[in-house]
Amino acid sequence: MGLGDPVAPRSAAAEAAARARLDTLVKPLGALGRLEDLAAWLAGAQGRCPPAPLDRVTAVVFAGDHGVAGEGVSAYPSAVTGAMVGAFLAGMAGVSVAARLHGVALRVYDIAVDADLPGLPPAVAAHKVRRGSGVIDREDALGPGEAARAVAAGAAIADAVVDGGVDLLIPGDMGIGNTTVAAALVAAELGVPAADVVGTGTGIDAPTLVHKTSVVAAALSRPRAPGALGSLTALGSADAAATVGFLLRAAGRGVPVLLDGVFSSACALVAGRAVPSAVDWWLAGHRSTEPGSTANPCRAMVSRKPLARSAGVSFDATGCSSPRPLEEIIAASTPPQKQSNPKAALEQPTGLLAHIRSRAARSIDRSRGHGQRRAEQHHARGRNRGHVPDRCECGLGRSRGP
Repeated sequence: MGLGDPVAPRSAAAEAAARARLDTLVKPLGALGRLEDLAAWLAGAQGRCPPAPLDRVTAVVFAGDHGVAGEGVSAYPSAVTGAMVGAFLAGMAGVSVAARLHGVALRVYDIAVDADLPGLPPAVAAHKVRRGSGVIDREDALGPGEAARAVAAGAAIADAVVDGGVDLLIPGDMGIGNTTVAAALVAAELGVPAADVVGTGTGIDAPTLVHKTSVVAAALSRPRAPGALGSLTALGSADAAATVGFLLRAAGRGVPVLLDGVFSSACALVAGRAVPSAVDWWLAGHRSTEPGSTANPCRAMVSRKPLARSAGVSFDATGCSSPRPLEEIIAASTPPQKQSNPKAALEQPTGLLAHIRSRAARSIDRSRGHGQRRAEQHHARGRNRGHVPDRCECGLGRSRGP
């Protein structure tokens, strides 16, 4: 599949059938909110109603260094990239733990780490395009033909995962300087200034943010060829281009994708501009704090609001491998059982109804705990003043004076 080939849409008939089926369940119309939209979206992606459970979820992390990190735009040195690849493979990284807890298979690929990492399994480096990338405010990120090679590498990786059997894909990234590259790609695709999309990444201070913004502005001022490959060559990286290829091939193979954070969203923006019909297969897993993710149409292109709000910047599929996004999309894929007896439906909830009941119970438990703490604090204040009414207003029973 070339970069510009159209992608077949999800099944409108299966999605309509799913919505009609949801409306026959014992509940008010639309009562399950976003879960109904997710269930219908998955039914359309799978071409069946009800959608099958998402038993096979795979997160794929594309690792690569970015020359722009040498310009002082990050809180961490580039050497961290290679070290993190080792942590992924050893099962010690955050995404490794999250993946194990939630039954997500994790794959890691060295696409452009600026080091020859010893002892890697052959498959990890099988698609390596180059070491690192150019410094984008002074030179192109990739050499002639390298963007196309990286796109092809990402497509080959998607094919291998899909051929092995998968229900949902989650692309992640690892590379110091990745939010700088993502900001440059988003600004270029949307035609907005650097200041609109550059954020603090993994925690840079205010002066560094000013510098980072000037670096992205300088990169945007350099000439570049038109189209997705032109943007990826001038402003991107090999791992970004591989992610674009991965997203497009997943859509072409009819596998839904859960996007993770600003980098994969930036790659989805580039890919979606090249092949608009592919966008229908991607769902925003969470919204990071980066302006490139929160303040532009990048998320709107994926047509549905993120499943979760992040308090930070996710960069290695952690955001989508964590509980809330997976909880909601997996719950949406669990077919609710039709009940002719409303009482039985409430006493033995399954699927989406069980998910809602469980979340409601947790909310009630938290509220009760909060009320109990408030009451205890009320008692303590009364005892400290030496005057407590005969019966406390908090409802805990009779109070006794000192």
